[in-house]
Amino acid sequence: MAIKSVSIRIEEEMLRKIGYVADYEGRSVNSHVLVLIRESVRKFEAANGPIEGDISPDVNVKPAGRG
Repeated sequence: MAIKSVSIRIEEEMLRKIGYVADYEGRSVNSHVLVLIRESVRKFEAANGPIEGDISPDVNVKPAGRG
């Protein structure tokens, strides 16, 4: 599986807040954003059917540090 990089523009306050949530969950900001993306894809596919491709949204999800 190829890993690609993407950059985003985000307000400083929102980055600080997502960093806070990520830290609380025991993740890096990058890992937390990946979890959020996977959750979004999972919800979309549950409502609309699978998106064509081999990779499931459940692949490579790091567990939360706190549970």
